[in-house]
Amino acid sequence: MKLKPLADRVIIRQKEAEEKTKSGIILAASAQEKPEIYEIVEVGPGGMIEGNEVVMTVKKGQTVLVGKYSGTKVKVDDEELTIVKQSDILAIVE
Repeated sequence: MKLKPLADRVIIRQKEAEEKTKSGIILAASAQEKPEIYEIVEVGPGGMIEGNEVVMTVKKGQTVLVGKYSGTKVKVDDEELTIVKQSDILAIVE
């Protein structure tokens, strides 16, 4: 199945948690904190949203920072994805 976001929506995939600390200590899965860093999978077309023109400034493949409780989680072909509005994206990670 393929998802195509509408309007100002963006589909993102969460990056993997770090398995080691900077000092080399290996973390158990329960101790790993999931980062709020995501990779953009698909971007909607933008357009007129509630009477305002929305231009999409993010692109597929970019790495972004998103608020902890933002978006709607969906499962597609055993892959967990999140759908957020472009305005829920806090920053582009370079």
